[in-house]
Amino acid sequence: MKKFLVSLLLVAGFALLVTGCSSQNNTPAQQNGSEPAKAKVKVGMTTDSGTIDDKSFNQGTWDGTIKYEKDTGAIETKYLQPSGEQHTDYVNAINDLADTGYQIIVTPGFKFETSVNETAAKKPDTTFVLIDGQPHNGDFKFVKHNNVVSVFFAEHEAGFLAGVAAALSSEAGKLGFVGGMEIPPVQRFGWGYQAGVKYANDKYGTKANIVKYLYQGTFNDTAAGQTLAAGMYDQGVDVVFHAAGAVGVGVFNEAKQRAEKGKKVYVIGVDVDQFETGKISNGKSVTLTSAMKRIDVAAYDYIDAKVKGKFPGGEVITLSLENNGVGLPEKNPNLSEDTVKKVEEVKKDILDKKVKVPGTQQDLDAFLK
Repeated sequence: MKKFLVSLLLVAGFALLVTGCSSQNNTPAQQNGSEPAKAKVKVGMTTDSGTIDDKSFNQGTWDGTIKYEKDTGAIETKYLQPSGEQHTDYVNAINDLADTGYQIIVTPGFKFETSVNETAAKKPDTTFVLIDGQPHNGDFKFVKHNNVVSVFFAEHEAGFLAGVAAALSSEAGKLGFVGGMEIPPVQRFGWGYQAGVKYANDKYGTKANIVKYLYQGTFNDTAAGQTLAAGMYDQGVDVVFHAAGAVGVGVFNEAKQRAEKGKKVYVIGVDVDQFETGKISNGKSVTLTSAMKRIDVAAYDYIDAKVKGKFPGGEVITLSLENNGVGLPEKNPNLSEDTVKKVEEVKKDILDKKVKVPGTQQDLDAFLK
C-alpha cells in the first residue's frame, strides 16, 4: 500500500509539473482565447527643405503621421532629415528607413519625385506616400509604381478663398503676393488668389488690387522674404499672401515687427494654419487667415489605407474643397463675421459648381477679362 501511495504521489507531481510548464509557455492572449497582439507597422518620414518644426509642409505632414499613431496605436514612427537637398541625399535617407524595417515611408514635396521613383522600383515591398509630387525619371513624365500613391491638392481653390478674404479685409485696398519657387503648386495658389480678389470685387463691391506679385526663387531665404515684405508694406500694402516656406517666415517677421509698433498689417499663411506663427507680444496675431493644404489629412488617410489593406497604389489623387483637402482654417479670429459669412457663400458656390476656379494661367487670363 505504501509503495502504491508513493507511486501515486509521484505521478500527480509529474502531472502538476507538466501543467505548470505548459501554462508558462502560453501567452496571456492564448490563455484567454484572444488573438496575439499584432506587430505595429513601422512608418517613417523624410523631411524636405527645412526642419520638422517648420510650421509648414514638413510639420504638417509629420502632424498627420503622429496623429495616426496616437489615434490607433497601430504604427510606430520615426523621421529623418536628409544630410542635404540633392537627389542622392533623399535616396540615402529613404534607404536608411527602408533598410531598418520601415514599411511605409511618407515623403513631403516635389523634391522627392526622382528619389521615390528610384527607390520604389528597387524596394517593391516598401510603400510610399508621395505628397505634392509624382514619380519620374527627371523628365517629369509620370512613372507608375504599385507601391506609390501620389497626392496633389487643388491649391487654387484655397488661394481663391484667401483672395476673397483679403479683398474683404484690406483697408488700403492694396494686396501683395510672395511666392517661393515658381512651380505648379505655388503658381496655383497665386492664380486662385488673383481670381478670388477679382471675384470679391465683382460680387461684393470691394476695390482691392494686387499691386506686388513676386517669386523669390527659393523656399529657404528668410532674409530675402523679409526684404520683399518690407518693400510691399512700405508701398501701402496691408495684406501679403505668402506661398514660400521659410521665405514666408521672413514675411511674418517683417509684419510682426511693424505690428509691434502699432502698424496694421497682415499676412496670409500657407499649407497649414499659421495663426500661431503670426503672434506678437500682446497675444494678437498678424495672420489674417491661411490657405491650407491638408497635408496632415493626406498623410493620415494614406497610412490608414495601407494599414487596412486599401492602398491605392499607382494612383495620382487630387484633394480639393470637395473632400476637405484644401480650404481656410475653421477658426479665423482676424476675419470679421461678415467676411466669414461671405467666404462660406463663395465656398458653397464652388462646391455647387456655380464658380469654376482657374487652375492654369490660361484659365486665369480668361477669368480676369
